[in-house]
Amino acid sequence: MWSRPTTTRGNLLTKIRIGLAGCGFVSELHMYAYRRVYGVDVEVKAVAARGDHVVDFAGRHRIPRAYRSFRDLIADGELEVIDICTPPNLHASMIVEAMQAGKHVICEKPFAGYFGRDGDSAPIGKHVPKALMYERVLEEMDKTCATIRKTGKLFMYAEDWIYAPSVTKTAEILKATKDKILFMKGEESHSGSHAAHAAQWATTGGGSLIRMGCHPLSAVLYLKQVEAKARGETIRVASVTCDVGNVAACLRPDERAFIKANPIDVEDWGTLTVTFSDGTKATVFSGDMIMGGVRNLIETYTSGGSLFANITPNTHMMSYHTNEEKLANMSALRRNGPAATCRKFRTSWSAPRPGANRSPTSHWPLRRSRSTTLAIGPPKRAVA
Repeated sequence: MWSRPTTTRGNLLTKIRIGLAGCGFVSELHMYAYRRVYGVDVEVKAVAARGDHVVDFAGRHRIPRAYRSFRDLIADGELEVIDICTPPNLHASMIVEAMQAGKHVICEKPFAGYFGRDGDSAPIGKHVPKALMYERVLEEMDKTCATIRKTGKLFMYAEDWIYAPSVTKTAEILKATKDKILFMKGEESHSGSHAAHAAQWATTGGGSLIRMGCHPLSAVLYLKQVEAKARGETIRVASVTCDVGNVAACLRPDERAFIKANPIDVEDWGTLTVTFSDGTKATVFSGDMIMGGVRNLIETYTSGGSLFANITPNTHMMSYHTNEEKLANMSALRRNGPAATCRKFRTSWSAPRPGANRSPTSHWPLRRSRSTTLAIGPPKRAVA
């Protein structure tokens, strides 16, 4: 999420003062993240939101100033960075206003979207053609990007998946092996958003695919860039296809006890396929009707193996490799606290014991091998 702003002289700012726009669920996450920043002096000095709850938020997080308007926030001369944690329909205008006021900007996803215009029939998700939405979103993005460039300030898109430990480990392996990514599969799903605005296109710009699918999409695009740089190649997106639907609409009220999604004009199921210029593929799925907790994962299938980055539920990472020598000096996970056991990568998956149930890491019949995968839980000792 974080990139260090610089002064006009190119020197790193020794102190960074943040102004937070919004005080909802995402703002709580950002405050938690700021408390974990080290190596640079960062402080949230002001927060702005409508309603009395902004005062409670400021008091709880010991933020000195609470504003009721965004313009008052960006007029605060002490602030260098504005962190936008508001509903998606406010993002583009806030980005432009803050950067024109001379601020660096961090903005939550999505960067842009279609949220309706005067004359649109409501609900817009059912009445405005998607092709028209697409044209208008591209126009708005072009205008916003042009403004960002003119200001000379930093715009920082707050995508957290690329910093997840299992995704950074995937990137590290791709750099080491220089293997070609043939296919990636990403997902973020759960049983429905708790936010009322998530049900409407006019406030979120879409359903599960833009609200959640943007995270695995960002991760697969990032990993493809890592591969291209490691191999000295240029790889671009060649085409994108999508399919969406409301699969939970068929349920009776008594069947919806645990599914919280109740969309008005957005999808609760979405899938996206990206075709890259090298002919390889990636699919992204997101659903608001998936039971069992949040699912956050990226599967990467390469010319030399398979990498499973399981962010949530957290089993860290599983992998399969055909060439052990490429990873001779790499541990499965660097030691980070008492809950992780580090083991070397080995060729192939772990093989189940004869007569035992197949290991969760073994997804097809296997030959016997020396393979190990990451062990989670209090270890007796760490294996080098």
